[in-house]
Amino acid sequence: MRILAQAVTIAIFTVTLHSHAETNPIINNVFTADPAPMVYNDTVYLYAGHDEAKGREMFTMWDWLCFSSKDMKTWTAHGPIMRVTDFKWATRDAWASQTVPRNGKFYFYAAVQHNNTHGGKAIGVAVSDSPTGPFVDARGTALVTDDMTRSPNAWDDIDPTVLIDDDGTAWLSWSNPNCYLAKLKPNMIELDGPIQKIHVPNYTEGPWLHKRKGLYYLTYAAFAHQGMSEKICYATAANITRPWTYRGILTDQAKNSYTIHPGIVEFHGQSYLFYHNATLTLMNGETGELGRRSVCVEYMYYNPDGTIQCAALSGGAGFEHE
Repeated sequence: MRILAQAVTIAIFTVTLHSHAETNPIINNVFTADPAPMVYNDTVYLYAGHDEAKGREMFTMWDWLCFSSKDMKTWTAHGPIMRVTDFKWATRDAWASQTVPRNGKFYFYAAVQHNNTHGGKAIGVAVSDSPTGPFVDARGTALVTDDMTRSPNAWDDIDPTVLIDDDGTAWLSWSNPNCYLAKLKPNMIELDGPIQKIHVPNYTEGPWLHKRKGLYYLTYAAFAHQGMSEKICYATAANITRPWTYRGILTDQAKNSYTIHPGIVEFHGQSYLFYHNATLTLMNGETGELGRRSVCVEYMYYNPDGTIQCAALSGGAGFEHE
């Protein structure tokens, strides 16, 4: 299928930024949130929400941004790859997203606010021939709507993450404050079977699925519903649909933000944990706040038993090893 161009402004420019603790945030000319890294063809692509809040606004977000790097130091910005209103059935809230490659296409999953035909939050899926877009709605309707996950919460269908397993099976996980899991059909735009629940301690939102050496990892934001700011926790499982083993706290809370959001990749033999805080001050004087966050990254390491360690954050969240 040929992907046709859409009315999305693509501004391409290059900025030299340094990764890791001493120079976080890594994107310093715009507010970014909810990082979702992807490695493809010797390049790291970083997809992020775009915080545009003014004053004490919380989450004013209308489009998604993409950056790419071949060295984790110099990042090229590819402008907005999609606006929330490119999903014709959505009205606002360009929240967390993730892109995955499959069969020469790139599938972009994102959380938005559905219009009043369904109400509540929903998950859309878009597709492109290129990792930098343009992306177009792959279905014309939402992949997941609020009525598919009955609960008292209209916000529970957010924060999609997708893992393509070794056997080619694609899994979608999402939600707040329940963690849902469903199989995707090979076409990547339909669910294939029932929606299940993953049970892990203190789960709040922002799941990230990945797999290493036969072990599944679920990394997520936790603790907000216990009266504290979110921290990143993680769990592991030998089978994605079986009980998960809680492994503990990976980070402390993010500075200036009660939210935090993980994204994990391996690049050139080194693993990285992406997250956001709200410490950035732009050149125009705008300062980080709850609704003006900024993406950061740290080195991540695996112990022989498969548990995770991360480099200590300087000016960031501060890691708590368990």
